[in-house]
Amino acid sequence: MENVSSHQTFILNCFDDFGALRPLLFIPYSSMFVLSFYANVLLIYVIVSQKNLHSPMYILIACIAVVDLGLPLVVVPHMLLSFLLDWRGISVSGCLVQMFFLHFVGSFQSTVLVWMSLDRYFAICTPLHYQEHMAMKKFLKFVIPFLVRNFFLMTLFVILAGKLWFCGGNMISHCFCEHMAVVALACGSTAINSLAGLLTVFFNLVVDFLVIAASYVIIFSSVLRSGRSGGKALHTCFTHISVIVVSLTIVLIAFLSYRIRNNLPIDVRVFVSTMYLVFPSCFNPIIYGIRITEIRQNILKTLNCC
Repeated sequence: MENVSSHQTFILNCFDDFGALRPLLFIPYSSMFVLSFYANVLLIYVIVSQKNLHSPMYILIACIAVVDLGLPLVVVPHMLLSFLLDWRGISVSGCLVQMFFLHFVGSFQSTVLVWMSLDRYFAICTPLHYQEHMAMKKFLKFVIPFLVRNFFLMTLFVILAGKLWFCGGNMISHCFCEHMAVVALACGSTAINSLAGLLTVFFNLVVDFLVIAASYVIIFSSVLRSGRSGGKALHTCFTHISVIVVSLTIVLIAFLSYRIRNNLPIDVRVFVSTMYLVFPSCFNPIIYGIRITEIRQNILKTLNCC
């Protein structure tokens, strides 16, 4: 190892099989990027500017819009430059920085959904104490542990990836620096990196999913036992659940396509991975804007004013 130099740059192999048609990918990806950007900016602006939306539920929706706004910003601009200018190279340090922000921001996709499920739990199961539970000082006890967990897990596996020696190929079959795609290029044992990746998936995605599932099971059990409809609150629950199902389905498909042996063409796997970043960012603000009456009315009011 000491006598073999480590690569200083990586080449992102992003839809190379498209050949001369590759620049045309700029059109759909830039369209989705612009849609995602403006839809999430509009949603955040409406919630921040309208005082009647300054309640915990709407603030959490603004939080998920911030995540949906930030995640494509980490990756998509570099992809678009790659399509137009054939800009494929990225330094190892730049790759590690992108990896950290990609996974750190992405980890909050499920974490914000956890906070949303807790908000609905307090609203439906303990309505008399809702304001007390959702007060900033009390709710921080649910926020800070998740923030610390996400930062620690993402920092851990990025540091471990940074200590690897990349003396094999430097071609990453991806449009961005995904953890295991980078680790696969390392020389020597990467068992500790694989373990760190699996622990991150468990303590982030799996734990968040279990908390979300437990919250909604308790919510629906409470509603069924009490015989009340819960109208508006349950309507919001179904909106959250539709977002959860779409997000987790895409994440699961992207995760399994790279970690289970299959005969999928490399471009299909790359496409699924990019959809994990772009599609929820376009879908979430639209579904919240359509299904939640107060947000829809305020968006229409804002657009009419403009």
